Amino acid sequence: MQVAAKPSSEAKEVRGIIDKVNTYWQTHNKPEVRSFWDNAAYHTGNMEAYFLTGNENYRAYSEAWAIHNEWKGAKEKDKSKWKYSYGESDEYVLFGDYQVCFQTYIDLYTILPDNYKIARAREVMEYEMSTPNHDYWWWSDGLYMVMPVMVKMYDITKNPLYLEKLHQYLTVTDSIMYDREVGLYYRDAKYPYPFHKTINGKKDFWSRGDGWAFAAFAKVLKQLPAEDKYREEYITRFQTMAKSIAACQQPEGYWTRSLIDPEQAPGPETSGTALFTYGFLWGINNGLLNADIYSPIVEKAWNYLKTTALQADGKIGYIQPVGEKAIPGQVVDANSCFNFGIGAFLLAACERVRFLQ
Repeated sequence: MQVAAKPSSEAKEVRGIIDKVNTYWQTHNKPEVRSFWDNAAYHTGNMEAYFLTGNENYRAYSEAWAIHNEWKGAKEKDKSKWKYSYGESDEYVLFGDYQVCFQTYIDLYTILPDNYKIARAREVMEYEMSTPNHDYWWWSDGLYMVMPVMVKMYDITKNPLYLEKLHQYLTVTDSIMYDREVGLYYRDAKYPYPFHKTINGKKDFWSRGDGWAFAAFAKVLKQLPAEDKYREEYITRFQTMAKSIAACQQPEGYWTRSLIDPEQAPGPETSGTALFTYGFLWGINNGLLNADIYSPIVEKAWNYLKTTALQADGKIGYIQPVGEKAIPGQVVDANSCFNFGIGAFLLAACERVRFLQ
């Protein structure tokens, strides 16, 4: 009879997976790349792996990336030119896809504080908060990109405006794309039902978009003060999303790209699945999700991640390319490997270790 692995031995196995995956990525990809969201999302996972393992190679890799980017997102100096619609040039300073990098800069600051590491983050976020605009997070991904930045900056500065503006911006986002009936986020204002439907006429909730949102609430709650007046509201949203997401899991453990209509784009997808797995594990580990209910969900999800998504050489497959929706006919296979998906996998794996220890 085969003896089940003890939690401590499985935790050691998962630590080995983290090192295999992250070493593969860092060996095959130089850190000197731009600070846009896809690279920055990887670094949020890399830093989580550093805090878990203490592996200095991980920290050094993120620091080399930060130095290459001058500890900045978009680099335009003239505030009158700053924008927050979609764009990848240096004027898009207020666009959240150029602010997620601040998460890693702040993490590096907490290890060895020096004001130059967070000077740009503080300049950008405090200017943004000084404006009358509240619609900065106009796409669901933006919740992951920026909500944790606000809490991390509050933790350093103790400026209560960070937490107040977080709630104001989220309220506008919810009014645009949160479906209270289903308990999930549409990707942006183009997708709410019935203006947009799946091929079967159903509501179309994009897996990775909801993964970003779910993970964002976990990261916010991780650092949000216990006495924050909006904390219970965020917990309720996190728990509501957990219930809705769990109901969409496929028997094989993964989530399809369109959550409630698997036929829109059938088959496994790793980035959304990893973000969900991270959120579920964090919720269980921190007493916000019932382990009896959600542990079976996690077990199936982790089994998919370590047996199907993880390739023999350490590459992670089945990651949908950059996009904003489930695309019928789009090929996502074992060779579909992208930086942001690696970051999501690392988040899930690190929380898996904490679950097992």
